Amino acid sequence: MIVSAQSDRCPNSQPKVRLGYLVSHPIQYQAPLLRRIAREPGIDLTVLFGSDFSVRGYKDHGFGVEVAWDTPLLEGYRSEFLRPLRDTGGVSPTTPISRGIYRRLQQSDGSPAFDALWVHGYASINALQGILAANALGIPVLLRAESWLADRVRSPWTLAAKAGFFRLLSSGIAAVLPIGTVNAAYWTHYFGSNVPQFLMPYAVDNQYFAQQAEAAAPREQELRAEIGLDPERPVILFASKLQTRKHADHLLEAYRHFIGDEAPEGRPYLVIVGDGEQRAALEARTRELGLHDVRFAGFRNQSELPRFFQLADVFVLPSRHEPWGLIVNEVMAAGCPVIVSSDVGCHADLVTDGVEGCVFPVGDISALTHALHRVFASPDTAARMGQHARQRISGWTFEEDIQGLRAALAAVTRLPVD
Repeated sequence: MIVSAQSDRCPNSQPKVRLGYLVSHPIQYQAPLLRRIAREPGIDLTVLFGSDFSVRGYKDHGFGVEVAWDTPLLEGYRSEFLRPLRDTGGVSPTTPISRGIYRRLQQSDGSPAFDALWVHGYASINALQGILAANALGIPVLLRAESWLADRVRSPWTLAAKAGFFRLLSSGIAAVLPIGTVNAAYWTHYFGSNVPQFLMPYAVDNQYFAQQAEAAAPREQELRAEIGLDPERPVILFASKLQTRKHADHLLEAYRHFIGDEAPEGRPYLVIVGDGEQRAALEARTRELGLHDVRFAGFRNQSELPRFFQLADVFVLPSRHEPWGLIVNEVMAAGCPVIVSSDVGCHADLVTDGVEGCVFPVGDISALTHALHRVFASPDTAARMGQHARQRISGWTFEEDIQGLRAALAAVTRLPVD
């Protein structure tokens, strides 16, 4: 399936670098970046998807609801869906599995169809198929993934096996594309200096989220009325899947301690956006604690979220095992300060404690409570942190992605990327 097409020659008649991108399925966070890469004069991008489940609509097991994304996932770049061998409507090491990846990486005369293949992730059969096929055809492979070292506990045997796997994998990778500091440390740990790194930061469309939040401001009272909030009272926002590892329960407990005996008219609301396996338990705990100022807003699609970012005085993500946390980028672009746990990987690049918000040790409810007190220390503290957040994220954009990708392509293909 061809979604869009583009010329394979630059305006100055120099051939473009032919870049294939192998990824499991259309991902809402990636679509704006792919559109931006497709506009780059020196790059001829073709995206190869293993599955179309995200554009068909599917049940997201994290949110626990049927999801149909309301943002365009396939517009503005060339893409194809590979022939399925196994597709269960989700992502795991064994699904999707595609037929004919090796043949797709060839032209009709048997020569390579691409000058480089960018692969998203390495822990799936499809990704390994792509890496092996590209190596067999002499196509250099660029690898990008979210992995980091602060991961779940593994046995010494598992870690030894993983190290052995990466020793084998390193010979097939021309370069890696770190998404940030903690991801770069992961690649250094497993690949050492044998595989070059080119920073391709995890970014979002900052301008979109800033503009949508600004546009929502005149209608703030409509949203407040919709979810039962009094005018003017501050708002603490959580927006994510209601899974155990996201630890909305930690935020709920910290909120209970934070509000203490504060008068109701000055007490911040806690607004929880999202759905999932923990929602019933969270609602029950809210009733048990008598927290009358907590609101559950349910699952909201991506286009609705800027309304909540504009409403919020601070956004909190207390997750454990969160390799990045792209929603932090989004709320910072909207000018909202953030409180994140030390297990949210983006904090190393985006949040200086006390400047754009706060960073607290994961699982430490007392420290999270203290972070809330710090953000609400004075009437202008949160606003000042929000300004710093917008400034910080302004240097973490798709343009930095393009620079990193162009540098990587120039290095591994030895072709000009003009």
